[in-house]
Amino acid sequence: MSDDQELQIALGEGPFHAALRVAVEARGLTLSRLRQRLEERGLRVGMTSLSYWQQGLRRPERPESLRAVRALEEILALPPRSLMALLGPPRPRGRGVGEPPQSAPPHPAIMESSQTLSALLRDLDGVADDRRLHIAGMYETVQTGQDRSIVRRETLQVVRAHEDAVDRYIMIYWGDLGCDVERVRIRALEDCRVGRVRRDGPTALVVAELLFDRELKTGDTQVIRYELADPSGVETVKYERIFRFPAGQYVLRVSFAPTALPARVHRFARHDPGAPERDRDELALNAHHAVHMVADTLEPGVVGVHWNWS
Repeated sequence: MSDDQELQIALGEGPFHAALRVAVEARGLTLSRLRQRLEERGLRVGMTSLSYWQQGLRRPERPESLRAVRALEEILALPPRSLMALLGPPRPRGRGVGEPPQSAPPHPAIMESSQTLSALLRDLDGVADDRRLHIAGMYETVQTGQDRSIVRRETLQVVRAHEDAVDRYIMIYWGDLGCDVERVRIRALEDCRVGRVRRDGPTALVVAELLFDRELKTGDTQVIRYELADPSGVETVKYERIFRFPAGQYVLRVSFAPTALPARVHRFARHDPGAPERDRDELALNAHHAVHMVADTLEPGVVGVHWNWS
């Protein structure tokens, strides 16, 4: 099926978020470029809002948001009111009321984790929608042990400041079900040091400050390298990285113990943590019992590696 055919089906059948996502992909535009095109028309829509509209986590309802939708129809060269028609009447307020029938709500664990994450960030004087830093590049190595758990994660990261006086990066870790967050340890390896750490057991979340040795000015870059160890011993079948904002290149290498090798391995992407896997590609173990994946110019979403033990 061609992109145009897929787009026509999406515009005809909906739902709104799926049609918008297909239209953006068909036109080859990034969310960053889309936001810029809207700003050229005097319409300010945040990257997070555009991402949520595409994922079905939010829908445009306010007058300024509806004006942006009409502008998107023009920018994406769509028939007039083709996206507006998919929105339908404003939905009633209240949790669980008025959801589009094809759009499943986020998993309760994700919703709970999101609320807890916001609380942990506030405790570190941070916010979930902090855009002062941009991930220009990230290289991660993940090691699994004989017990089939992830025993070590090392991250080399390059960040770029979009404001003056930025002096830290906040690291977020979401452990597997059964993770003992009190045993999770973060160790600074190069060009940073660990500041305050906050933990929440029920959602397996750990949030930590990685402090720089100087304040960055707008446009400055900073390289940091740090290690996270989780000795909880929980057997796992995947490692994924959530990107809340657009990012540069991401490289993930996963190595396995010679005595505990997986039967199959594949890479994947998701539009959000609760969405099904897409863009699946099989990966082959090399002579060092490892696989890797590379993702370029990331939009908000999830990428990772999934494996089966049998």
